[in-house]
Amino acid sequence: MTDFITVADVDALLGPGWAGSGDEALAVTMANAWLTAKITRPVPDPVPSEIKLAGAQIAKEAAAGRIFAAEDREVVSTSVTAGPVTTAKTFAKGSKATTTGESFALALLAPWTRRTGTMMLKRI
Repeated sequence: MTDFITVADVDALLGPGWAGSGDEALAVTMANAWLTAKITRPVPDPVPSEIKLAGAQIAKEAAAGRIFAAEDREVVSTSVTAGPVTTAKTFAKGSKATTTGESFALALLAPWTRRTGTMMLKRI
């Protein structure tokens, strides 16, 4: 796992008290693990501010228990009928809603998560 952010980085970006009653060190560790899993391209040194901001958002979500949370939504089907109108929802096993902070972090990480359009191949 790569250390993209530290507790001091998150404190500087979000201010003190960002973790609420959560464990700051554990939240930052979870954020670094999340970033390591998402980033697929090399990251320059020093770490760009977009990655640090994304990590801070994920650390805040992790401190609130919304990242790496238990997934208990199995295949569920609900149906509501009101007169002639019927509405149904089905969730696939393991699906979970994406939080605002996670969506924002993914948008910030886009340059490091997408593959480049050109690949060079060399025949040996």
